[in-house]
Amino acid sequence: MGRNKQFFDIIFVSLQSNCFFAKDLGLKRTLIIYDQHRQIVENQKDKVATIGFFDGLHRGHCCLIHQVIEEAKKRGLKSVLLTFPEHPAKVLRPDVEMKLLTIQEEKEQLLATSGADFVAFLPFTRELAQLSAHDFMQQVLKEQLQVKVLVIGYDHRFGHNRDEGFEDYVRYGKELGIEVVQAKELDCGKHVSSSTIRKALAQGDVAVAQDYLGYPYFLEGEVVEAFHIGRKIGFPTANIHVSHDKLIPQNGVYAVSVRLEDGTEAYGMLNIGSRPTLDNGSHVSIEVHIFHFHENIYGKHLRISFLKYIRKEQKFDSLEELQAQLERDKEDCEKLRMKNVE
Repeated sequence: MGRNKQFFDIIFVSLQSNCFFAKDLGLKRTLIIYDQHRQIVENQKDKVATIGFFDGLHRGHCCLIHQVIEEAKKRGLKSVLLTFPEHPAKVLRPDVEMKLLTIQEEKEQLLATSGADFVAFLPFTRELAQLSAHDFMQQVLKEQLQVKVLVIGYDHRFGHNRDEGFEDYVRYGKELGIEVVQAKELDCGKHVSSSTIRKALAQGDVAVAQDYLGYPYFLEGEVVEAFHIGRKIGFPTANIHVSHDKLIPQNGVYAVSVRLEDGTEAYGMLNIGSRPTLDNGSHVSIEVHIFHFHENIYGKHLRISFLKYIRKEQKFDSLEELQAQLERDKEDCEKLRMKNVE
């Protein structure tokens, strides 16, 4: 039976070279990849690949990617990670709000440290979602990415028919000349997934999130103007504007580390919430007080990494009571900082 073929635009990026440039061709964006010798990297070479959205690039993802890299080295091939700029759920169910552990720019930064040779960004569309697993393997993996070996996560499924599974992929692969290998699950005694990490953060459990991610969960954003109330009570804060797509942990006070735009590292305490003592309404602000820091950083970019949940947000009867509590919070955070220094 004949199958309708479609061409899907793929942005193909080398993770092993910083030398690449993009040029716009109408509505299409094409990346021409160079290696360190300014030679064009050819896409027409066999590869070992895996597929995933890789939100957060957690320990389970890293375990899978490590197996892809090892398979590629064993066979003398290049490794490629096939992912999507948009979360499939956001395309298929646009009415459902989907918050991410890592927005696109952050995911790119993490993938660049994965050790893989290439990452291929395939825009996820409704047309792509309608492809069967067989057609996806033929049209995208074989014909466009030249995949010779496909490493599948132990519980991963793709294609329009979600009832199909690993044995079906193996059968399609034999027909298409793609060897399908099932990856081993991360052996850590617990199920690590992006959804599990999202649930932990929604409860303020940044310790569990860090354990599953393999690094502290972080927010990035620009410092914006606010009400300057913190400055009046001895706790000046930098208010951070974070992408609407980024998952914000549960409201409360957290011990954090801060990386400034110039690379300087500092410690501080972060408040997420509507500032009920100040009758701030329902607006949720993200503001960090950086310890022993007095520079003007409006318009600068910060990365804030979560170290520990300190307490829930609460309303105080006066600014004096709020100030006293902030002093206690700072003391708790400073104790944690000193413990980390030791």
